[in-house]
Amino acid sequence: MAVPLVELSRDRIDCTALAERVRSDACGAVVTFAGVVRELSDDDRPVNGLSYEAYPAMALDEMRKIAHEAQAKFGPCEIAIVHRFGDLAIGETSVAIVVAAPHRAAAFDACEYAIDELKARVPIWKKEHYLDGSATWRENAKR
Repeated sequence: MAVPLVELSRDRIDCTALAERVRSDACGAVVTFAGVVRELSDDDRPVNGLSYEAYPAMALDEMRKIAHEAQAKFGPCEIAIVHRFGDLAIGETSVAIVVAAPHRAAAFDACEYAIDELKARVPIWKKEHYLDGSATWRENAKR
């Protein structure tokens, strides 16, 4: 297994490029999760964008731990975890997790594990910006 790719970035996330980085001839499945900025908040307020802030050293360390845990739990797999920070517009990808594994079940399970653990443990904070000009820091959704 290769060392997992974990990044925090101000740049747009290219899920296709991430899939190519983790894919190998040993892997029969590649699963991609992309979290995308949507136009409505969980309470149905119109949103015009999000801002993310992170504690980079701690966030990257925890992301690495999560990737290694997923590899240990779900067998041989290659993993990329990338999260944006800064200001994002509607439709932009805020987080991507790509897992390549020999079989689809392990790839799906590892991908789900990684996003759930990232949301629960990684010090990244989200602020929703609403069309009415207000903004609110939001907790990560558990599912």
